[in-house]
Amino acid sequence: MVGEILEGELHVSPRPRMLHGTATGGLYGELRGPFDRGRGGPGGWTILIEPELHLGRKPDKVVPDIAGWRRERLPDRVFEPDAPVGVTVPPDWVCEVLSSSTERIDRGKKMRIYRRERVRHVWLVSPALKTVEVYRLDGERFSLLDTHEGDERVRAEPFEAIELALAELWAR
Repeated sequence: MVGEILEGELHVSPRPRMLHGTATGGLYGELRGPFDRGRGGPGGWTILIEPELHLGRKPDKVVPDIAGWRRERLPDRVFEPDAPVGVTVPPDWVCEVLSSSTERIDRGKKMRIYRRERVRHVWLVSPALKTVEVYRLDGERFSLLDTHEGDERVRAEPFEAIELALAELWAR
């Protein structure tokens, strides 16, 4: 089970199914080398799977499927052995991999929290539909920039420096 506190309410979700894990791992694999490690891309990011985020005054305790920070925004102390659990710096990008048990929360409460915390980019990935929705924060709302589908090869904000092969997200 995955527990999150969203807008003051505890939400418990089942661990992801294999289809969900395949999409999460595929996307992480596509982005980590070029952006986190600088292999074949610009580097400059820290990308993590299922980080625990402590955001806001209460705080909300949110666990996105993948999150990324521009490296200069994330202090080194979060990686120290005695660092507290939970990152308090909002990410620059989050990805939620949708499933029937989490989609309503991902599109509702979590998107509101990400907007409030000024997360600049959100991707919603649907393994069942084989789609990637790319959102950018414009002022006080998220704008849908594009919906990519199937086995397209795409360049999507904020990772447009590389071409992303969507087929890698759905492959097993």
